[in-house]
Amino acid sequence: MTETVLLIGGGGREHAIARSLASDCDLYACASNRNPGVVSLADGFERVDETDADAIADYAETVAATLAVVGPESALASGVVDALEERGVYAFGPRKMDARIETDKAFQRRFMVENDVPGCPDFETFHDIEGACAYIDQYDGDVAVKPAGLTGGKGVKVTGDQVTKEEAKEYLRTEKYEQVVIEERFVGEEFTVQALVANGDVRPTPAVQDHKRAYEGDEGPNTGGMGSYSDAGRTLPFMEEGDYEEAVDVLEAVVSALPDYRGVLYGQFMLTADGVRVVEFNARFGDPEAMNTLPVLETPFVDVLAAARDGEPLPGLDFSPTATVCKYAVPDGYPTNPEAGARIEVDEDNVGDGLLFYASVEERDDGLYTSTSRSFAVVGLGDTIAAAEAVAADALAAAGNGLRIRHDIGSAELVERRVEHMAELRTQ
Repeated sequence: MTETVLLIGGGGREHAIARSLASDCDLYACASNRNPGVVSLADGFERVDETDADAIADYAETVAATLAVVGPESALASGVVDALEERGVYAFGPRKMDARIETDKAFQRRFMVENDVPGCPDFETFHDIEGACAYIDQYDGDVAVKPAGLTGGKGVKVTGDQVTKEEAKEYLRTEKYEQVVIEERFVGEEFTVQALVANGDVRPTPAVQDHKRAYEGDEGPNTGGMGSYSDAGRTLPFMEEGDYEEAVDVLEAVVSALPDYRGVLYGQFMLTADGVRVVEFNARFGDPEAMNTLPVLETPFVDVLAAARDGEPLPGLDFSPTATVCKYAVPDGYPTNPEAGARIEVDEDNVGDGLLFYASVEERDDGLYTSTSRSFAVVGLGDTIAAAEAVAADALAAAGNGLRIRHDIGSAELVERRVEHMAELRTQ
């Protein structure tokens, strides 16, 4: 039987999911923006807000979807999986209650403590902003300041790295978040391990390193992610095999405590001098990390979805021994003052051997327009990170005027800095 799959979301992550599914199923999609990459791969497209659970469920019934994949966290937080389930459509993504592992950072940390999930930092949660400010003052060391809710990857402030303690307190007083988490700052190298999860099975994917800072040399404010890289194996150059296994142990501990969890479980980890620590969990594919992972996944993704729905063991995941480098092109001024609604040109014929993934853009009759977020990504594949980076660098010729790129992602100099930093920490 050919599956009919509904994909929810219109970003770069969803373009990567669509590309991994399109040849193996009848694919339909819905999103609040018309992503030309997703639309070109889908048999049908409906413009629907990703948080409108009932409208998404209606469209799933219209196309007779047998499976669904939820891309963005906003849809998970809005209960889209629950709404689809009520209509008899199996969605690969956690129900709203389980998605709190991402959507509520205060819940996330309490959950880790209550269930002995390793890697949890010292932390406190606050509804009272002045109480949070007093805690920052008295804390002996630097802290990470995190709004408890969703902020698109841009809400965290880290003292001693991005801001001073005074600036962190001013940030809290200005933003007036309903609840915040203040936790110890980890020092090390970040990496991500994503796992496909259902029926108690955990199938991990290769490690990826994302780059949040807006500008080259890891400078500037945090973004949703300017790009990322993975190696030809399951680890990164600054990691050891035991580091990867420690991260997977954490993911398995989460699933053991959430036995009904299904979908993607994304662990953002910090490799420190004392081992692997948890920066955060996400309840869906990362963006950009999906664009590193799915192009090298050789196991048909639709087979994973069908096994999850049918209550069968998830198939083992096979990956090609290929390194990847992803680089984003973003609107001028991103992330603090991006130019939205600008018409841009993307030369698809100039990507060379790279892969092109459209993201937060809007396709109109007269061309392609920016939003306030990232516009498109290119991904290079190669036997080594250096080879993949060269392909990605060439593919960036597709970018026209009005777009900015962080060119150093995946470069030999940047990767070597990571290796040297980790080597220094391990000897302390």
